[in-house]
Amino acid sequence: MIHPAERELRAVLARFADTRIEHDVRPTGRTSRELDDVTYTLCVMTGARTVEEALLAADTLLEQYGAGCGDATQADETLAA
Repeated sequence: MIHPAERELRAVLARFADTRIEHDVRPTGRTSRELDDVTYTLCVMTGARTVEEALLAADTLLEQYGAGCGDATQADETLAA
C-alpha cells in the first residue's frame, strides 16, 4: 500500500478537526457535506472504512514518520511533490 505524504496527511487531519468543530458548534447542510467530504478523503488516504479506523491509522503513520522508520517516507514525499 502506498502511504500518503506526511504533509498531506497532516493537512487532511487539520481540515478534519476544523470541520468537525465547526459542524459540532453550528451544524448546517454545508458543514455536514464538508465533514462527509473530509471524512471520505481521510478514509481513502489511510485505507480505512470508518473515521475511527482512519484516525488510528493516521496516528500510526505519524508515529512512523516521527521515528523516521523506513525509506518509504522519503519516497512518498517525493511522489506527493
